[in-house]
Amino acid sequence: MSQKSLLGGLLLALLASTAHADQAPLRIGIEAAYPPFAFKTPDGGIAGFDYDIGNALCAQMQRKCQWVEQEYDGLIPSLKVRKIDAALSSITITEERKHSVDFTHKYYFSPGRLVMKEGSQLDDQFSQLKGKNIGVQRGSTADNFATTVLAKSGANVVRYTSQDEIYLDLLAGRLDGTFADAIPLQIGFLDTPRGKGYAFIGPEFKDPKFFGEGAGIAVRKGNTELVNQLNSAIDALRANGKYKEIEGKYFKNDIYGD
Repeated sequence: MSQKSLLGGLLLALLASTAHADQAPLRIGIEAAYPPFAFKTPDGGIAGFDYDIGNALCAQMQRKCQWVEQEYDGLIPSLKVRKIDAALSSITITEERKHSVDFTHKYYFSPGRLVMKEGSQLDDQFSQLKGKNIGVQRGSTADNFATTVLAKSGANVVRYTSQDEIYLDLLAGRLDGTFADAIPLQIGFLDTPRGKGYAFIGPEFKDPKFFGEGAGIAVRKGNTELVNQLNSAIDALRANGKYKEIEGKYFKNDIYGD
């Protein structure tokens, strides 16, 4: 075989390999236990804002979504070992997490809130939380804030795999409250029958040190190409009205923020 023919063959193989890579499914990690952002349907499927946004982004990029369910605190480790290509599961963009993964720009923002029994009080020093059991989702922004701030006031921070497990223990009396993002607390608990008798206590918490820039899509460190593709797709959904359409299925108000 001549050198020219060999080089031509190698070029064709490279082009074929590149085309195949472009068509490869985008493996997206998600925790389907965080309504209304992601939850299981009666038939065992996944639904929710995060899920719909992810599918719309894949359609915009002309890529097939391959959803990979797992626990929330396993999403970033799975990125690092290449089990998934992206994690789209209401992950708050923080400086600490930027050391481990790269992020798209935000696709929504939610402050942190505390939920307890109606009539509970909370001062600026969180003194009423001394000796109280406060449930948080392990590895979340709420976990970081509760561990760093609330625990110093004497709160007992109790960590769970999912927010649904927290609600069960809250209703059973094993917890005095839960700290999490305001939007899922409102829609996934307070607006439901099981949230009767409970309410937000204290203010919204937005300190960027803990609550970052909003929720973004995490990708492996250095994967700038995928970050740029996802950012362009997010911008396109915002511009063409698809984002607003999906948002309207789950929320009464704008959740993108400023």
